[in-house]
Amino acid sequence: MAVKTVLESVRDALHSEMERDPSVFLMGEDIGPRGNVFRITAGFLDEFGRDRVVDTPLAEASIVGIAVGAAMAGMRPVAEIQFADFIYPAYNQIVGEAAKIRYRSAGGNSCPLVVRTPYGGGVRGALSHSVSVEALFYHVPGLKVCAPSTPADTQGLLTSAIRDDDPVLFLEHKRTYRLIKGEVPAGDYTVPIGKADVARTGKDVSVITYGLMRHFAMEAAEQLAGQGIETEVIDLRSIRPMDRETILNSIGKTRKALIVHEDQKFGGIGAEVSAIIAEEALFELDAPVKRLCGPDVPAMGYAKEYEEAFMPSPARIADAIKALADF
Repeated sequence: MAVKTVLESVRDALHSEMERDPSVFLMGEDIGPRGNVFRITAGFLDEFGRDRVVDTPLAEASIVGIAVGAAMAGMRPVAEIQFADFIYPAYNQIVGEAAKIRYRSAGGNSCPLVVRTPYGGGVRGALSHSVSVEALFYHVPGLKVCAPSTPADTQGLLTSAIRDDDPVLFLEHKRTYRLIKGEVPAGDYTVPIGKADVARTGKDVSVITYGLMRHFAMEAAEQLAGQGIETEVIDLRSIRPMDRETILNSIGKTRKALIVHEDQKFGGIGAEVSAIIAEEALFELDAPVKRLCGPDVPAMGYAKEYEEAFMPSPARIADAIKALADF
């Protein structure tokens, strides 16, 4: 075991897979001499060369479009979108092309592509550096969407994503990059895509979440444990495919559900989780399913007060858990 940050886990997963498999290569803006805006790929250009660390122009549609073609030709590209806020020009390449290749070829072609990008708030990124894009993509059949929150899950899931034969959108919460540290297994290991993690067991309320909100939910759960409220925290890790079994098993035990995510509430991941619970576990519930999410406004503000008003906090999560426990 080694203690790492989330950022170090991203770097190590990329590096080990490039060492292991010569078909793996990177594409993105500023990933060469600069080593990425977060310094994730620092030194990669010198080690792997320009054929495998491709420093691209500011052209997201081209980055992903070229990566799709390379994937269909037998390579395993990892295309970086510098911030999730800039992914929109590449939307058609991801959704209209990459996600449909296996289906439209009747299984004759695959698209082993990873599109990785930092998302989320909490870093005073304001309008163009704070967005959560998961709800725009998890609706799409043929596309896998991962949003890990710990160093171990990040390294294991990114390794799985690079080895997967279908396209994966890999979301890295930028607030967790240097904030979150944890033990990571040594050697070659993977975390399966589509399997949630029971981050904390409890009997009173289930909190279903992902990304940075896992850590906020864990903090809230620890606070409430002193008041006799035992919270179960489910970290989805993979948004598509979603681990319905783990969600439903938890609801069967606690009979109360709170879904927490930073993204806007309307049409977000919480809506799908709520529908799963309503369709398959309605009569096991002792309280309505509740969601604590970002507000339905166009963007997160720059001012500290605006950012804090937008994002769920450990205190707000604790209040929501307590209200459900007392229902």
